Amino acid sequence: MQKQITLPEQISHEKLADLYKQMWLVRYFDEKVDQFFAKGLIHGTTHLCVGQEASAVGSIAVLEDKDKIVSTHRGHGHCIAKGAEVNKMMAELFGRETGYCKGKGGSMHIADLEKGNLGANGIVGGGIPLATGAALTSKMKQEGFVVLCFFGDGATNEGSFHEALNLASIWDLPVVFICENNQYGMSGPVKEMINIEDISTRAESYGMPGKTVDGNDMVEIMNTVDEAVSRARAGEGPSLIEMKTYRWKGHSKSDAKKYRTREEETEWRQKDGIKRFKSLLIELNVLTEEQAASLQEEAKQEIEASVEFAKNSKEPSIDTLLEDVYA
Repeated sequence: MQKQITLPEQISHEKLADLYKQMWLVRYFDEKVDQFFAKGLIHGTTHLCVGQEASAVGSIAVLEDKDKIVSTHRGHGHCIAKGAEVNKMMAELFGRETGYCKGKGGSMHIADLEKGNLGANGIVGGGIPLATGAALTSKMKQEGFVVLCFFGDGATNEGSFHEALNLASIWDLPVVFICENNQYGMSGPVKEMINIEDISTRAESYGMPGKTVDGNDMVEIMNTVDEAVSRARAGEGPSLIEMKTYRWKGHSKSDAKKYRTREEETEWRQKDGIKRFKSLLIELNVLTEEQAASLQEEAKQEIEASVEFAKNSKEPSIDTLLEDVYA
């Protein structure tokens, strides 16, 4: 007997298959970036979201094209889910002029305004007030877009988090705050940083709905975010959603992960959101094993092509050094 589930009305079977491919694009992109950093072919630093694909792809899946997102330093998944071109993303990380920021921004500063991605941010919690400001714009100019604001668990102890949630609540702004709780703020476990079980309970202080969901469950994510987005679009104000997930890699490229056990990592890998989503789609007769494998291979080849695009692109010339610099 076919399993029965409830999905947002805008999520068709074709959309579900596309979301599955998106999840593989996110994973293959970050795994490839990890390889190149290890070889010293990409410079600077990066923060990978391997293991967190569901929270990014599932959340953004329910948005309209006009809606906006604000990302984090761990933001490659958000970019891809909002429709970014992986060629331009990879070129940016390689420091090439064909990148989103002409090769000058790197991993933590990709933005794609045409697609509604207002940008990643290297400052912990730095994007939260920006998302609130964008939502204020939407309300004051009656533009009708909703803003998804992503941030990590570490950001919820920053002043910017509390100030922004307070203002968003007072002004009933169309913003959905999404905390991707991957269990660690850099090297510190969440349980040592806060004295509550669920970060979402902080929503009560600001008079908005708060909910904690399984950050590796695509269906729960889509339904929860869709409800919050619909509420925001109707003028009923912001929500706070906590997605409990896990980053498989270190905090950044220099992190040896000595603060957590291999048993813990194995336990979370068994909760892999991509594998769970694949099983669901096969059970729903959305995909066959062969179709799922084909979509996975397509994603892999797109990422391989993005690497070739980046390698074959020019580096910025020295005479562009002062372009796009503001004093």
